[in-house]
Amino acid sequence: MVSIRRMHATILVVVSLVSLLFLARSADATALAYNVAAHEKACFYTWVDVPQKKLAFYFAVQSGGSFDIDVEVKDPTLKTILSLEKERQGDYVFSANEVGEYSFCFSNDMSTFAEKMVNFEISIENEKRAAQADQNEKGSGSQAQAAAMDESLFRLAGALGKVDRIQKQFRTRESRNFSTVISTEYRIFWFSLTESILIVAMSMAQVYVVRTFFSGSKRSHV
Repeated sequence: MVSIRRMHATILVVVSLVSLLFLARSADATALAYNVAAHEKACFYTWVDVPQKKLAFYFAVQSGGSFDIDVEVKDPTLKTILSLEKERQGDYVFSANEVGEYSFCFSNDMSTFAEKMVNFEISIENEKRAAQADQNEKGSGSQAQAAAMDESLFRLAGALGKVDRIQKQFRTRESRNFSTVISTEYRIFWFSLTESILIVAMSMAQVYVVRTFFSGSKRSHV
């Protein structure tokens, strides 16, 4: 009995490790940061080999201008899936019905000289977990326990995904606030410098006017 229990425990550990590897590999994610120059259109691509996969797309403008940018997503048939204008950030999930290359483009045509720093993430999620969970539930007791552990790990992965999204939102807010502080500091510096120059110029003008007045009065008296 003891050996059988140990065998079951070993099987559960192996199944949990396989489930962790499955959760780690079930979603292929690409997180990047790109500096979009003025009047530039930058496109990024991802390949979907099986239809009906889920494509998750997240983006956020970290700095530059009014923190907005144009976004366009197209499928392999060049059909527009998503089209946004002057958006600051977004989090979208849609089904990839076609097999092929999907394009994700950022356009900064509205800016004359401002560059935009954009953080974005493209992830592809598989849909095989539900079928495997049903098969495990119909199996023996050890398979049912493995299915329960797989479900718990899946929920844990979902909770970690929510935490990751919240962290991205806070990171975006921090970056934007920092950019606003730098811009305000820059404006205050130049305003103070201009004010100081104007004060010095007014003082010199007043001294010149007073000296001219007294020198003119002395000449008239003589």
